[in-house]
Amino acid sequence: MPTSETRRAAKTVAVLAVTQLVGWGTTFDMLGVLGRVIAPELGLANEIVFLGLSIMMLISALAGPKTGRLLDRYGASKVLAAGSVIFAAGLLLLAASHGLVLYIAAWCVIGLGGALGLSAPAFTAVVEREGQRSGRIIAILMLFTGLSSATFWPLLDWLQSLIGWRLTFVLTASVHLLVCLPLHLFALPRPVASAGRTETTERAPLVLTPLGRIYAFFLIAASTMLATLVTYGLSPSLLQIFALSGAAPALALQLGSLRGVMGISARFVDMLLGPRGSPLISATLGIGLILASFMLLLVANGSASLLIAFVVLYGFGSGVVTVARALLPLAVFSPRDFGLQSARLSLPQNLASAAAPVIFTGILDRAGLPALLVTASVLAALSLFFVILLALFIRGRRA
Repeated sequence: MPTSETRRAAKTVAVLAVTQLVGWGTTFDMLGVLGRVIAPELGLANEIVFLGLSIMMLISALAGPKTGRLLDRYGASKVLAAGSVIFAAGLLLLAASHGLVLYIAAWCVIGLGGALGLSAPAFTAVVEREGQRSGRIIAILMLFTGLSSATFWPLLDWLQSLIGWRLTFVLTASVHLLVCLPLHLFALPRPVASAGRTETTERAPLVLTPLGRIYAFFLIAASTMLATLVTYGLSPSLLQIFALSGAAPALALQLGSLRGVMGISARFVDMLLGPRGSPLISATLGIGLILASFMLLLVANGSASLLIAFVVLYGFGSGVVTVARALLPLAVFSPRDFGLQSARLSLPQNLASAAAPVIFTGILDRAGLPALLVTASVLAALSLFFVILLALFIRGRRA
């Protein structure tokens, strides 16, 4: 028979899975289906339309530190609710756009909504309710959010063919206001402090001096920023990378699909490990797999088996790193500090995700695939170095 804690965790996951699916699916993933539909009607080039995603990530990054202070002061539920309202406003601005100025303004608003309504606040909502036991719940939540494009691409395509893209944006804005907003305000369980949990859930895993906290934050920030540069930089160019490695177009598409499957599988494994897992071990393993995949790709030379092996290692490794990136703050900071520190970490991470596609595409187009792989390998090795330093630092403080 399910315990009250099990029911509580299930309710938290159910609410946040719905709102995060809607949040990612109607914003970051949306242009994958509607970008080339919007562009000619607005009289904009495709690359200008897709610039909206970079603007979203940049604004989310800049708003990250302020989001941390809001989470610390008001709690995740109210911050997520504000994100729902701002997402709705941004989508309505998109629906009203007829040119560049309003289109860019809409993505600035959506970027602010992303800071308040996506990853860091959602993970904070989990930690507020589950404390140090949040790892498995966050992994389950990320398993759902990893399906946002698979869920919303066919849905948005169907809606725009039925009612047009402008009314599609109006409808999705209504979903944020009529579904996500009340779910955030009224359906989430109360935080642990309000539910009478013991104070042990609020204790930090380490006792650190102010300088020690800064050092630990720097190590996490450096490692996660570099890992984000690699994964976000390579993903948009994977089909071109497969082609340059000698894969036929049909095989390249199959490899791209396999990469998505492996990423989801990695999140599923993290979910199964639950409290037996460690974000430090996961980060080390994931980055190590990514590095090994680059070594394979350097010698693949059109070999289908080596290309498949690359996708398995890279897809699984990047999926593991995605979960570890979200959970690393719990290895150092208390659940009480998680929201503040995670939102601060979103600044370098989101800046990296905004810049990475441009940087890696430029390297690939101008210097070729070997230069890209060497660059990515160096960045991944540096990320691994900082994770190892963090592990040694934590071990030294626990000795």
